[in-house]
Amino acid sequence: MHISEGVLSLPVLSAGAVLSVVGVAIGLKKLKQEKMVQAAVLSSSFFVASLIHIPVSFSSVHLILNGIVGLLMGWAAFPIILIALFLQSIFFQFGGLTVIGVNTFVLAFPAVLAFYIFSPLIKNDKQRLVFFFAFLCGFFTIFCSALLLVLTLFLTDQNFLKLALVVLASHFPVMVIEGFITAFCVLFLKKVGYL
Repeated sequence: MHISEGVLSLPVLSAGAVLSVVGVAIGLKKLKQEKMVQAAVLSSSFFVASLIHIPVSFSSVHLILNGIVGLLMGWAAFPIILIALFLQSIFFQFGGLTVIGVNTFVLAFPAVLAFYIFSPLIKNDKQRLVFFFAFLCGFFTIFCSALLLVLTLFLTDQNFLKLALVVLASHFPVMVIEGFITAFCVLFLKKVGYL
């Protein structure tokens, strides 16, 4: 879901950068010392999961895992995702440095929303409800990220709308897959007593 360099307008790039700086600042303030190892593991998981991608127009389709990152880390999703996107940009030229603010916001903001919406819901003791809400969390974060991607492209140029909708439609299989991955991860973490 990386937006490539040279696609977005300066106002969209600037807004994405400002929003991401604010998110990263809040995330770093809320990231506790004892959660640093968990943050590193989640950042590396995000990095590896999104390496295998299929190009679609001026974006790509791949696993993201921002639902599980948001669910476990809340606002710390911003610095976690920023670090992974930075490394992907430097080593593999996915996305780019000029669009890193927009890409970070597109992926991290839905993760933070998922934290506030779904964290209380997965504290349930009924395994089926936990599975259902965790699935929704994974689905929701990819759906919201895809919508934000469409919005950034539309705000850049209204002629991008048709292509942006193709990108949105191409993410529906990823939404379902991420839902299941998130659900199984949450069930495992609850079983071992982490959640």
